[in-house]
Amino acid sequence: MPVARTFEYTVMDTAGKKRVHRIEAPNDVAVATHLRERGMVAVAIHEVNTGGLNREISFGSGIKPKDVVVMTRQLSTMVSSGLSLLRAINILAEQTRSAALARVMLEIAGVIENGGTLADGFAQHPRVFSPVIIAMIRAGESGGFLDQVLATVADNMESEIKLRRTVKGAMTYPVLVVAFMLIIVTVMLLVVVPTFADIFASLDHQLPAPTLAVIALSNVMKIVGPIVIVAAIGIGVWWSKNKNLPAVRAKVDPIKLSMPLFGSLMTKVALARFCRNFSTMTRVGVPVVKALDIVGDTSGNMVIADAVKRVKDLVTRGEPIGRAMSTESIFPPMIRQMVSVGEDAGSLDTMLGKVADFYDDEVTTATAALTSMIEPLLIIVVGAVVGGLLIALYLPIFELSSALE
Repeated sequence: MPVARTFEYTVMDTAGKKRVHRIEAPNDVAVATHLRERGMVAVAIHEVNTGGLNREISFGSGIKPKDVVVMTRQLSTMVSSGLSLLRAINILAEQTRSAALARVMLEIAGVIENGGTLADGFAQHPRVFSPVIIAMIRAGESGGFLDQVLATVADNMESEIKLRRTVKGAMTYPVLVVAFMLIIVTVMLLVVVPTFADIFASLDHQLPAPTLAVIALSNVMKIVGPIVIVAAIGIGVWWSKNKNLPAVRAKVDPIKLSMPLFGSLMTKVALARFCRNFSTMTRVGVPVVKALDIVGDTSGNMVIADAVKRVKDLVTRGEPIGRAMSTESIFPPMIRQMVSVGEDAGSLDTMLGKVADFYDDEVTTATAALTSMIEPLLIIVVGAVVGGLLIALYLPIFELSSALE
């Protein structure tokens, strides 16, 4: 099955003005055919790079996740009440508090006015709406139950936001403590230690080994420190630009899943995301092969994405999903068994939803345990580092005091 790519096309409206839109399609020929069927002729068509695979919830500048969830749920209510889709979108564009989201909604309204679908409009904004959402909306429009799909999309996004908030909350404290410790150590080595070194130099006293080591480290820090800071900034800039490249993710993602303490948590987060997206897509009627073609990338980890692609290939050849998953060690036995039971009972979406709920609870429990474990460990580390530096600086003073007595 061809993978959908994002194309940008330019058409002339009735007033003779050029209008630029985006759409997902296998190739540029499919885009031209799509436009021709709607009575439009493209002035230009070219593919655009949407920037990486990990786009499960990656919102455009100025658009908050909460605003998108509220918009989706309100759109579901309006559509189910019998309001036309175009009018509902225009109303939401007027009442939303986010100017960026209002612009997106107006552009989507323009697509619908030109004969496109809601999914076509969403596909023009891949930074706001993920491939999972677009595929679900397309299935809802085709099946005539768009309002239900929109409500499901909102529920799924809320679960994803809650999952991210849980993990982010657990990671914030360790990062802040480590950053605080690095700042304190840097200030001590560059400001405090040189002051003590000048005082010790005026004394005719042999300094103890710990003090000499700290002074030597301070002298090295004066030379290496600026280089380290520049290198850290360079690495940060490079990482922000290249972290989503497949070559980079192929190296980094396996390391994430094998990290001590955090690896297990990241695995559970990725599996929860995969199961929930797979469940919601099958529930709204997206074909299994099409769903597998999308949900792997939305897991946020290339290890799982590659495993899902191999599972999809087996399923395409007629293999049951549960049996195909058994060939990939990244999927725990519980997921494989639940999927097999769901296939046999005709309730695959329900089973996947239960697995996603299970892993959501596991993530919550794991983050709480990890936080309770890391907090005292960090306190010990910070105390040992800062305390060790202070003791090394005051050792000569203690020795001199003893000698004077």
